Amino acid sequence: MRFSAAALLVALLPGSAARAAEEETRPWSLDLTIHDFGIGIGNSRHIDGLRLNVRDTAPFVAHGVNATVWTPSKEAADSEVDGLALGLPVTGAGRVRGLAIGLGVGATETLDGVSAGLLGLGSGGGLRGVHLAGLGAGTGGDVVGIAAGGLGVGAGGNVHGLLAGGLGAGAGGNLTGIGVGGLGIGAGGRARGVFAGGLGVGAGGDLDGIAVGGAGVGTGGRLRGIAVGGLGVGAGEGVQGIVLAGLGAGAGGDVQGLLAGGLAAGAGGTIQGVAIAGLGVGAPRIQGLAVGLAVGGKEVQGVVVAPAYFHLAAGGRLEGVSVSAFNRVLGEQRGLAIGLLNYASRLHGVQIGLVNWADNNPAGLKVLPVANAHFE
Repeated sequence: MRFSAAALLVALLPGSAARAAEEETRPWSLDLTIHDFGIGIGNSRHIDGLRLNVRDTAPFVAHGVNATVWTPSKEAADSEVDGLALGLPVTGAGRVRGLAIGLGVGATETLDGVSAGLLGLGSGGGLRGVHLAGLGAGTGGDVVGIAAGGLGVGAGGNVHGLLAGGLGAGAGGNLTGIGVGGLGIGAGGRARGVFAGGLGVGAGGDLDGIAVGGAGVGTGGRLRGIAVGGLGVGAGEGVQGIVLAGLGAGAGGDVQGLLAGGLAAGAGGTIQGVAIAGLGVGAPRIQGLAVGLAVGGKEVQGVVVAPAYFHLAAGGRLEGVSVSAFNRVLGEQRGLAIGLLNYASRLHGVQIGLVNWADNNPAGLKVLPVANAHFE
């Protein structure tokens, strides 16, 4: 009997030691609960009710109110608050769903619901709902809803909703909705919606909607909609819509709509519509109306008004009307040219001006005053 009792004692010792070690590694807590419902003080595992702690240093689940003095340690990253997360002055958890308030609010994973940080708030995984910060708000993931920061706000992923920053706002991915930045607003990917930046608005991909930048608006892709820039507006690809810029407006591809720049307007492809600039308008192909002190192109169909100079590149073609002090057509003119000096390598139309030169007319009719013509 003595041997059996001793053997039993030895067999129980390892399990007892393991349980004791587990309890010792678990930080202290005082649980005034019945079936987890009640009040927990310290690092309580599971509280449905009120949970109070200075700083969470172990995983936990709180349904109700979780009030802390400081942000949780990395050991408490796998924690969850459903209800109210209250910072006195700072609070956080792995996942917060509900209402979070404090000088600072943070979540290692997601913040879902409504949160307000007098200084700042952030999450590693995403923000969903309404989130407001006195200084800055940010997340490494997506924003779905509203995120605003007194100084700035940013998301490493996509944004669907409203993003507003006193100085700047940005998304590493796509931005869909409304974006406002005191200095600037930008997206690393596509931007769709309404955007306003005190200095600028930018997108790495396409920009669809309305964009207003105090200094400029730019996109690496295609611009569709309305863009207004105090200095300039540019699109790496094409434009479909209305572009207005204080100095210059341009696109690397085609433009369909209105392109207007205080000094210059141009496109790397075709301008279809209206292009207006104080100094110059240029594109390989112009279809519509082009107005500028000087206008240049290679294939022009429509009306050109260039008080100083119109230039059609060699091998090009003009179909329509050109009004300029000097109409220099190094290609083929089909239509009407009005100016002080008109020159056409191949005229198939009418020239009206002081000096009219049609290089394809017979000798004696090449250069004429008042008017010249050639029809075949």
